[in-house]
Amino acid sequence: MRRPADPGPLLAALDPAAPLAHRHLALIALLDWVRGDRRSVEAAVSRLQTLVERVEGDPALQERVQAWWTALIQTVDITTLLADFGFAPRTALISEIGERLRYKLLPASPETIDASELFMLALASDFDARWLAALDEPLLERLLAVLSPAEAPGATRWQRSLLDAITYCAGQILSTGFAPELRLRMTDSARDAQPFHALIRDVESLRVEVLHQLRTSDRLDEAVLRLRDRLDACRAAAFTVYSHFHDNGISVGLVFRLRQLRERILRVRALLDCLLSPTPAVTSAQLMARLVNVGRERRSLRALLRSNTSLLAAKVAERSAETGSHYITRNGAEYRAMFAKAAGGGLVMAFTTLMKFGLAALALSAFWGGFWAGFNYAASFVLIQLLHFTVATKQPAMTAPAMAAKLVDLQDDAAVESFVDEVTHLVRSQVAAVLGNVLVVFPAVIGITLAIAHFTGEPAISHAHARHVLESLHVLGPSLLFAAFTGVLLFSSSIIAGWAENWFVLHRLDSAIRFNPRITRVLGAARAVRWARFMRTNLSGFAANISLGFMLGLVPAFAAFFGLGLDVRHVTLSTGQMGAAATSLGMEVLHEPAFWWAAASLPLIGALNVTVSFYLAFRVALRAENATGGEKSRLYRALRSRLWRAPLSFFMPVRGRAAAADAA
Repeated sequence: MRRPADPGPLLAALDPAAPLAHRHLALIALLDWVRGDRRSVEAAVSRLQTLVERVEGDPALQERVQAWWTALIQTVDITTLLADFGFAPRTALISEIGERLRYKLLPASPETIDASELFMLALASDFDARWLAALDEPLLERLLAVLSPAEAPGATRWQRSLLDAITYCAGQILSTGFAPELRLRMTDSARDAQPFHALIRDVESLRVEVLHQLRTSDRLDEAVLRLRDRLDACRAAAFTVYSHFHDNGISVGLVFRLRQLRERILRVRALLDCLLSPTPAVTSAQLMARLVNVGRERRSLRALLRSNTSLLAAKVAERSAETGSHYITRNGAEYRAMFAKAAGGGLVMAFTTLMKFGLAALALSAFWGGFWAGFNYAASFVLIQLLHFTVATKQPAMTAPAMAAKLVDLQDDAAVESFVDEVTHLVRSQVAAVLGNVLVVFPAVIGITLAIAHFTGEPAISHAHARHVLESLHVLGPSLLFAAFTGVLLFSSSIIAGWAENWFVLHRLDSAIRFNPRITRVLGAARAVRWARFMRTNLSGFAANISLGFMLGLVPAFAAFFGLGLDVRHVTLSTGQMGAAATSLGMEVLHEPAFWWAAASLPLIGALNVTVSFYLAFRVALRAENATGGEKSRLYRALRSRLWRAPLSFFMPVRGRAAAADAA
């Protein structure tokens, strides 16, 4: 619909006796006229001034506008806008996610008495915040004069609404502060100070001083100062919960409640400023402008998840860093030890590869084939963990947070150099691990398949299956895409590992295993202590290995159900499969191009497995460390410089001065 150039028709349509929805639609139309084409704040302010002048010049119109405005504000509850707008109706993250999805997916109706819903319909864009903030005091005073008739001496309707909103906010703050899950996580000193107990009393003291006709400024100032100090004490007490998170794990739900509590305290302070301002019209317009921005955040699902999961991301990165630091080798002895562990992992993966072929021969349905393949992978990965062996491609997603933990001060050259040292250590570790896996799994699979052929008289896999393996690993086929996708799964397993360990610590399950009477009766006290220590040490690895195994098996099955055609390419498994195919086809396979095309894909598959998982994990870790774009650029320049000056340091331990520098 074309917007009229003159506000006359819109003003003529204002009817105090109109139905509720029509009154609200008239308000929305007037504000849309004020916005204009949304290109200039000055133009919007000028349009509002034109509107005010038109009403001021027509006494009959002004009387009708005032009656219409009175009917509007008496119908909607402005207190809900001032006190609750932008806050979750229930103090739970999941319900708030559902609420925001409702705002995004379902249309809103102007037929409402909730001022918050009407506000989001009438003032929905950031342009509204800008032109509201640009209004000056003379224009605002004139606008109030044409909208509202003169009130009797004493507190105005607006002041009473502000006081009600402060009271409602204080009640919500009190309720959250007394919640057991928060109160029990506060420090002893914060609980002993009892900052929340007298909050309502201080709010009521403020109400009395504002509404009392014979009040003195000293008494009002004292009441305001007391309430501000009380709010600061409540905020400080709630902040102590974060120290509990640092040592005992993070709950996203509790972080959500803490953020809601902090924002409500800030809202009370904003309402206080508006209530006590010497220029109430300007302060009120600025408050409305802030609420417009709050409304935009209120509809943003991304903003909700980002703000409430940032601490969890940091804790997951921290948990992964504790585990990942064990995978980084820093000298020749550790490098050789990593190679030996990877060789052991390669030996186990040889049997895993053959078990995969055995499951394929059963011709199970897609789901059960994927399930048992995932079980095969998960069991193998857990066995490798318990034997203290390693699988190369699982390391980068765990080691990236360990390196990001080095990024304490990126303005310090020494810190940057320390980070570059960690990168070289990681790459060397990966070279050792990949070589250990690949150089053992290939001959081990060949040896086992030759033994199977000797005792059974048949090759371990058919010629057709062997040729299919070589074709599927062709370097010009989709293998490299699948390898990158496998890197995403490797990263996902590290996130699951960090989350699982955080969950274990948050719920104090190690303590429960050690001291729960039912568990100690079954296990005995000494064994319960050993089990608790074992689970605390190995839970992260179990979560990573089991989740990765089942993702490698089930994700391709689910992708096939949706017709996506995704598969996984893990460098160790792919090398083992190639060894089985070579045994089945015999020495003649060395003369076939398909064999060499498949062989050419293996180093690229390994590189993509490692690079993608490391990159994604490192991005999460950098976000947890709040690294800026300039700091990231400095890191990349330092890495390129090291690669140019000492390329061999990325592949093997170096002797002499470089080795001494690495050790330092």
